Amino acid sequence: MNIFERVAEYRAENNRLAWSGTFREYIEILKKDPTPAMTAHARVYKMIESFGVEEAGGHKRYKFFEQEIFGLDRALEKLVEEYFHSSARRLDVRKRILLLMGPVSGGKSTLVTLLKRGLEKFSRTDQGAVYAIEGCPMHEDPLHLIPHELRPDFEKELGVRIEGNLCPACQMRLRTEVDGDIEKVRVERVFISEENRIGIGTFSPSDPKSQDIADLTGSIDFSTITEYGSESDPRAYRFDGELNKANRGLMEFQEMLKCDEKFLWNLLSLTQEGNFKAGRFALISADELIVAHTNESEYKSFIANKKNEALQSRMIVMPIPYNLKVSEEEKIYAKLIEQSDMKHIHIAPHALRTAAIFSVLTRLKETKKQGMDLVKKMRMYDGEEVEGYKTADLKEMQSEFLEEGMSGVDPRYVINRISSALIKQNVESINALDILRAIKDGLDQHASITKEERERYLNFISVARKEYDELAKKEVQKAFVYSFEESAKTLFDNYLDNIEAFCNWVKIRDPLTDEELDPDERLMRSIEEQIGVSENAKKAFREEILIRISAYSRKGRKFEYHHHDRLREAIEKKLFADLKDIVKITTSTKTPDANQLKRMNEVIKRLIEEHGYTGASANDLLRYVGSLLNR
Repeated sequence: MNIFERVAEYRAENNRLAWSGTFREYIEILKKDPTPAMTAHARVYKMIESFGVEEAGGHKRYKFFEQEIFGLDRALEKLVEEYFHSSARRLDVRKRILLLMGPVSGGKSTLVTLLKRGLEKFSRTDQGAVYAIEGCPMHEDPLHLIPHELRPDFEKELGVRIEGNLCPACQMRLRTEVDGDIEKVRVERVFISEENRIGIGTFSPSDPKSQDIADLTGSIDFSTITEYGSESDPRAYRFDGELNKANRGLMEFQEMLKCDEKFLWNLLSLTQEGNFKAGRFALISADELIVAHTNESEYKSFIANKKNEALQSRMIVMPIPYNLKVSEEEKIYAKLIEQSDMKHIHIAPHALRTAAIFSVLTRLKETKKQGMDLVKKMRMYDGEEVEGYKTADLKEMQSEFLEEGMSGVDPRYVINRISSALIKQNVESINALDILRAIKDGLDQHASITKEERERYLNFISVARKEYDELAKKEVQKAFVYSFEESAKTLFDNYLDNIEAFCNWVKIRDPLTDEELDPDERLMRSIEEQIGVSENAKKAFREEILIRISAYSRKGRKFEYHHHDRLREAIEKKLFADLKDIVKITTSTKTPDANQLKRMNEVIKRLIEEHGYTGASANDLLRYVGSLLNR
């Protein structure tokens, strides 16, 4: 579409959404739908909810966050339910500052930015519409015009709650411009916008000597003092502080605990009573959600100071840990690379996953659960099944350490190292080994890493390398199976025939000779041993498969080998084991014959077409796997 057509459409949409009318007309809008009168906290919650909610396993997943934040579903569920939902229902939680506390590069700033962008978009929808007194510097709720004595009647008729008072500027305009007649006051629809300073305020600490409290609460306009004669005249005051402009929306305190104490004192009254002191005026009402973020060390210093007890009691602290799921960590790196100008460089499959394995391992804590090492724990956290452990074990591990995920390697460090691998001259593609090498080289330059941590991290690089070796071997071996599905299905059907005969104590008929034979114990065990099914456990495993087949049959569904995760793994491993020698010979031959060359070309073609490799990265993979198999 022509860009100017898009601009014209955007302008037309703005004109369509714009609304201006009298206070009486605004009341008529509320009679039909009272949602425009909701609080800032309710607006944030409704905005999050409007994107959709999925429920599974007793947990909620909010789609609003899924495009930008990965692997923090549990933390986000707690945040939405315990803070946003509760405060939207006017519980006392809304009188608290939301403090996001977590390690560097853990997603705190991204989360707040997401909330700000979401509010901006939501205010342009019908259910998120915001109306304000026209010309009010704080874009305040028009219902503040209603005298306190009459509010109970209005609340009953409209089904709303009215909280707060007119700002000093609107009080004066009401007296001087319309002679106290609230029906004549103009109301307009406004759109929350950080750029236009409507409904979003941002405060960032700087040098305490140069930063002024006016940045938060506004300031006297000295150029108009001679005209209006008094500092207490609203016309001689600029209501342009961050707390003024954040009214009706969200106020962000960046690195809040770095702020000077005098800036935080204003928040005591604002959080508890919904107002703050500015200039020579009475308390000014403000309806805004205050969200701040800080790291763990600063928070510990803050709570250790007894002078901060009053403010501490007005905070809800939400830990935002690092992601602990490998598949979600991989998405973080993919997103950051997608946003760069290096998208043209091919990143071989499993390269980002290998980096993610390293990152997650550094963040996990050793569990006391017997037989559970960090790699198994990592797999369970990522949703994989680990033999001998159940969902209850996973939940137990997740609640074992409250601080798990609050330390380890941050995504920013890893993406920096990936960037250093990408930026090398004349590089068309990079693989997992290139990234691990870059991560290892960067450890020497990382000033905050101790000698002990460096040793641990080097060990995790080795573990990540081993995990990649297994992935690489599986990838190549899978590509060598020309008709993998057909081969797997044949082996699967054969296995089922044999276990059925074994469990039912019957013979099996040979399709060629028609003779009756005993079930092929060697075949069954060769498959079961691939996943560690012992001799004593084989009968139970075979019966479990038959029960699963019966359950599928009752529902009119056909049982396939991939419907049982462990059986699928056993079938695949058996096929791979049978192919290992062929792969080994073909990939390691320096001068392959015509037949081997044909097979290599077919494998490379399959890796390119079905697994996302380029010609160069597929060749690199084959050479690497050949060297692994020959060790």
